[in-house]
Amino acid sequence: MEGKKETRFAYVLGIALFLMGVVAYAALPEKTPEQPIRMVLRNIGGDVLFDHKKHTVEEGYGIACKDCHHDMEDEKSKATACGECHTPAGEEALRRADALHNNCKGCHEEGGLGPVECNRCHLLK
Repeated sequence: MEGKKETRFAYVLGIALFLMGVVAYAALPEKTPEQPIRMVLRNIGGDVLFDHKKHTVEEGYGIACKDCHHDMEDEKSKATACGECHTPAGEEALRRADALHNNCKGCHEEGGLGPVECNRCHLLK
């Protein structure tokens, strides 16, 4: 008889803990960060995993938003995604690949802090 009571207690306790977890998860959602943490830049040369947070925080490289997002009025305005103007074909502005290579690789070469070889950024599939 004791075995049934212990089993029933374990099931009730398990269900109660599960329901508490669901309620806590729904009631206290994680705050979405204002800036992306990491981004995947998909392309035919191999996807690039870009650590946005490392580049922008003071403990990382401390690069200002306007250094890359040249269309921003000030640091509080919302950044436009590169692909909005810099399309793969380059109809309105510099091609996206050329803009990213100039900006990223140029900064890496000037500062000496980042990779400049293709295979160090582009992850082959």
